[in-house]
Amino acid sequence: MPKSSGKEKIRKANINRILVAAEQVFANSGFKGATMDAIANLAGVPKANVHYYFATKAALYHRVIEDVCDHWLLAALPFDQSDDPATALAGYICAKMDQARQRPFGSRLWAMEIIRGAPAIKGYLHTQLKPWFEARTKKLDSWIATGKMHAVDPHALLYMIWASTQHYADFSHQINVLNDDQDLSDEQFSHAKDQVCQIILTGVGLQVDHLVRK
Repeated sequence: MPKSSGKEKIRKANINRILVAAEQVFANSGFKGATMDAIANLAGVPKANVHYYFATKAALYHRVIEDVCDHWLLAALPFDQSDDPATALAGYICAKMDQARQRPFGSRLWAMEIIRGAPAIKGYLHTQLKPWFEARTKKLDSWIATGKMHAVDPHALLYMIWASTQHYADFSHQINVLNDDQDLSDEQFSHAKDQVCQIILTGVGLQVDHLVRK
């Protein structure tokens, strides 16, 4: 049992290293420009190991894209944990911005895939993302119906949150240039999260002063 456990740990560690490297290579080079050699080199594993876990580049790409989406969907936990729209939306916005900062290559890769018409993940968008999206818009509709927030189109609200939060990953170079060619400091990023929360939530009639600057 211990021996098997050790092998499983090694397997998981190798897969994780490959996925992290593949996310960066695919984001920087695109699907066509990325090579299994480049991914193996960045992951620090033999190319044979990459092929052992992922038979083709397409299979690895598909796994990375799904992993990025699964990670993003976890940011919506505040929707399931609170029936207060201000708490849920502020938590969601902050989680999305943290993800953009912690995993910028994933955000850029997702944007590239969607811009191309999602050729690799069309089925996934319908089976995973769409049901998730419909459940959250339904909850937003219920808050609107009970007068907890202004009557807005839930679709437009979620699109705005995605665009605002993912901007900090997809356009990070532009942000850095406008920040005197420097990465945002922790304090600046915290302030940015506060501002995005304030602007979006105030726009739908929610009080957020007590929810930001955590």
